[in-house]
Amino acid sequence: MNWKHLPRDARDTLFLLAVIAWTVLPHLSHLPLWCGLLTAAVLLWRAHLALNNAALPGRWVLVAVLTLAAGLTLWSFRSLLGKEPGVTLAVVLMALKTLELRARRDAFVVFFLGFFLVLTHFLFSQSLLVAVAMLASVWGLLTALVLAHMPVGQPSLRQASRLALRTALLGAPIMVMLFVLFPRMGPLWGVPQDGRAKTGLSSTMQMGSVTELALDDTVSMRIKFDGPAPLPETMYFRGPVFSRFDGKTWSPSWVSIPQAANAPRLGSPALRYEVTLEPLRLPLLPLLEVTTEVSPIDGQQTFRRDDLMWSTSRPVLERLRFTASAHTGFTYGPLQRGHSLRENVALPTGFNPRTLAWARRLGDDPRYASADAQTLAQAVMSHIRTGGFTYTLDAGVYGVADPMGAIDEFWFGRKEGFCEHFAAAFVVIMRALDVPARVVTGYQGTDALPVDGYYIVRQSYAHAWAEYWQEGKGWVRADPTAAVAPERIVRSRNLSPAPGFVAGAIAGVSPALLAQMREAWEAVNNRWNQWVLSYSRGQQFDLMKKLGFDSPSWQDIALLLIGTLSGLALVGALWAWWDRHRQDPWQRQAQQLRQALRKLGLAALAHEPPRALAAQVRQRFGTQGQALAALLQTLEQQRYGHSSLQRPSAVWLRDLLREARHLRRVAKASAR
Repeated sequence: MNWKHLPRDARDTLFLLAVIAWTVLPHLSHLPLWCGLLTAAVLLWRAHLALNNAALPGRWVLVAVLTLAAGLTLWSFRSLLGKEPGVTLAVVLMALKTLELRARRDAFVVFFLGFFLVLTHFLFSQSLLVAVAMLASVWGLLTALVLAHMPVGQPSLRQASRLALRTALLGAPIMVMLFVLFPRMGPLWGVPQDGRAKTGLSSTMQMGSVTELALDDTVSMRIKFDGPAPLPETMYFRGPVFSRFDGKTWSPSWVSIPQAANAPRLGSPALRYEVTLEPLRLPLLPLLEVTTEVSPIDGQQTFRRDDLMWSTSRPVLERLRFTASAHTGFTYGPLQRGHSLRENVALPTGFNPRTLAWARRLGDDPRYASADAQTLAQAVMSHIRTGGFTYTLDAGVYGVADPMGAIDEFWFGRKEGFCEHFAAAFVVIMRALDVPARVVTGYQGTDALPVDGYYIVRQSYAHAWAEYWQEGKGWVRADPTAAVAPERIVRSRNLSPAPGFVAGAIAGVSPALLAQMREAWEAVNNRWNQWVLSYSRGQQFDLMKKLGFDSPSWQDIALLLIGTLSGLALVGALWAWWDRHRQDPWQRQAQQLRQALRKLGLAALAHEPPRALAAQVRQRFGTQGQALAALLQTLEQQRYGHSSLQRPSAVWLRDLLREARHLRRVAKASAR
């Protein structure tokens, strides 16, 4: 297929279909499979019709396909209302509308449906990659719109795309200004994610559940410290705390303790840090132990529970940015044993009998008969360290052969596990020794080096550790993972899954290159998150202060916005007045041409094309006007031929004016 020799209608239609396919492509990951197949079939059908100059299908065919699509949408989502059903139908309607491209107005409908479809992508994702892809879609749609307004002939796609790009760049300052100054009532992209947000944490825990998260290397949050970063072994980001255990599942406590009675006792200076938290599906903030203060968050109310976990008033379904203050040195919890600790020594009946028997033998050992909680914890840790245990991602599933003895199988059988296996076994043994204990989940550690000033906490850093209670001291952190894999805690070296084919190939050539590429991308992505997705009222007011407003208000922002818009409008009007001759590259030449012809006594009306003017010259001057008529005929070819919209050269205009003056002299000589 020779693109240049295609009829213009076919070429423009194929280009528009390609733009539509590119715009729809990112939607295929979250729309039904049938929607993608139907859309591809319709677009390919329309391309076939364009290449063969065949007739478009009748209205009843379109009605039948639309009815089928509506039925499939209802079958897929049980509704025609909502985000996913609405976008599904919009994609199908976009494809079907291409089968009605009979007039320019039909093309305009497709263009505006395309722009609407671009916006729908941000209901699902606001990532940098999606934004770049949609910028390309907007450029393509603008190019198609320019082609629809171009005159007959075959203007090149390059010319149309340049004009579209120049127009978009001229509008970019207004877009940036509106983004910066338009009043915000909340986060810019605060669109609910319908539970699709991912998190390394859960409201419950089972053995093996945290292991699955180690395969997810995506960013969970970014941390920026005011001053030196704390040591890796102190960076525990606290999430859900589990006190209840039914033999298989760990879940939060039912007991509520007044916060004042369980206030932490601080033993280190305050550490200020900034958090950019990715969306969660839980109403919590995984923060450093122990965080004592969190800055206000738009649309959320935050409070610290008695177990030191920070909760929010609703699930975190959008990216949050806030500051906090933590103390890595602390103690907390009741100093004397009471009713509130009873839940933390309870064990289900009949589960893990071998582990409980082992714990009883340890407690009956004369060395530990009267030992305190710390000594018992050290004994259990010593057994983990020397008992042949392995820290691995490939621990497999426990409790299949004996559902009542999953921890027995781990403690006495394979001895292979991830952090939750060690934490769960440790807590069960401590409870069997009548020591209150519980499981804590969250994240531990960050990437070794900051990227763009931010330390990255990944989903793969999801971690489970334990706490036991010691009289006179309160709750004490105990991390059994540190006993079997100290590099995981001290150096934040988590286990990593095998890389994919492309990543493995790059790492095989240059291991450092893969890390550098990832760091560069995450730095760019972080800037996008910080300055675009997280742009909020606070940043807007900070900008106003930098512009000289002491106490900026909404009225100041509105006045600045109106003034800036008015100034830009005035500048645009002055520029258009000055450059009006460039709006049509033929305007000035046509005016000079008609003036020259009128001096020859020709009418040279504004609506007459160059070939009509050439005919007038031949009729009036005969063979003497052949040269001028040929120049006008050349103008006709340039105006409506393959090289349309190219400005006539100065040589052509000079030759035309010279021939017109020559004919005028000939006419005057004949009159004498």
